[in-house]
Amino acid sequence: MIKAYAAFEPKGELKPFEYDPGELQANEVEIDVHHCGICHSDLSVIDSEWGEMPYPIVPGHEVAGKITRVGSHVSALTVGQSVGLGWHAGYCNNCASCDSGDNNLCGSAQSTIIGHHGGFADKVRADAASVVAIPDGIDLSLAGPLFCAGVTVFTPLLEFNIKAGDKVAVIGIGGLGHLALQFLNAWGCEVTAFTSSEAKKQEALALGAHHTLDSRNAAEIGGAGASFDLIISTVNVKLDWGLYLSTLKPRGRLHFVGAVLEPLDINVFSLISSQLSVSGSAVGSPSTIKKMLAFVEQHNIKPVVESFSFDDVNAAIARVRSGKTHYRVVLSR
Repeated sequence: MIKAYAAFEPKGELKPFEYDPGELQANEVEIDVHHCGICHSDLSVIDSEWGEMPYPIVPGHEVAGKITRVGSHVSALTVGQSVGLGWHAGYCNNCASCDSGDNNLCGSAQSTIIGHHGGFADKVRADAASVVAIPDGIDLSLAGPLFCAGVTVFTPLLEFNIKAGDKVAVIGIGGLGHLALQFLNAWGCEVTAFTSSEAKKQEALALGAHHTLDSRNAAEIGGAGASFDLIISTVNVKLDWGLYLSTLKPRGRLHFVGAVLEPLDINVFSLISSQLSVSGSAVGSPSTIKKMLAFVEQHNIKPVVESFSFDDVNAAIARVRSGKTHYRVVLSR
C-alpha cells in the first residue's frame, strides 16, 4: 500500500489516504519520495479551478526521490538512482509529438495529479519515459521545484532561440519568476524584473536582474517603450497587457507561463504594426528537463525554498495560499 495525503472535495483539507497501486507495470518505476514541491497548480487542481476534478486527489508534481523498483522493460533507470517527476507521469510514446521529442505536447499525456495519484505520498509510480535522473551536483532537497517551475521558465529560452545579449523581462518575482531571473542571467541576457513589491526589488537584483521596473507605475513602464526582445509573464492575474506590449521591440514576444484565467484584452493593431507575438507554454519535455538540469548544475542555480514536513502538509498548503511564500514550498521527510 502507498500512504499519501489526499483532498476529497474542492478546497478540502488534505487527509491521510492509502491506496493499492497494483502490480508494477513493465514500463513503470516506483519512486521513494524524499521531497515534493507545492505548486499553485496543485491548489488549482485541489480546488477544481480548471473544471471538476476526480476525487480523491493526491497532489504533488514536483517530486524528487530515489527509485525503489523498476519494471521489466525499464533499462535506462536503476534502483537507487536519484530522479525527479514533474507534471506528466506518462505519454503515449507513439504520436507525432512523442516521436519528435515534444512529449509534453502529447494529446494523451497522463497528468501526475489528475486521474493519477501524485507525490504527496511515501511513494509514487510513473512511466519511466517521464522520469528524469537528477545529476549528483544538484541538492535533492532543492530539485523538486525544477521539475515544474524550473522547466516552465527554461523552455521558452530554447523554444524561441534566446541569445546572450537579448533583453528579456520577467513579470512577477515569485515561484517561477525567481528561477527565471537566475536562468536568464546565466544565459547571458540583459534582465529586467517587473515587480510591484519594493522589498523584492533588491532580491530581484540579487537573483540576477540587472534592472527593475515598478509594475504598478504605468509611467515607469511606458518609459521602457520598445526595449525588450521577450517578456515572460509568470503571474496569474490580469494586467494592462497593451502597456506591456508597448515595451517590446519590433518582432518582440509576450510569453505567458502563468495561467491567467481572464481573456486577454489585446489590441491587434499593436501586434500588426510591430509584428509582435503573443504565446504561451507549460512545463517541457523530458529531454528539455535533462538540458535544464545540466544547465542548473553548471551554473549552480538554486530554487529558494521553505521546507515543511509531509505531516504538516495542510500548513504548507496554507502558506502557498497566503501568497507570501519565499519563493517555493517543499515538503520533506
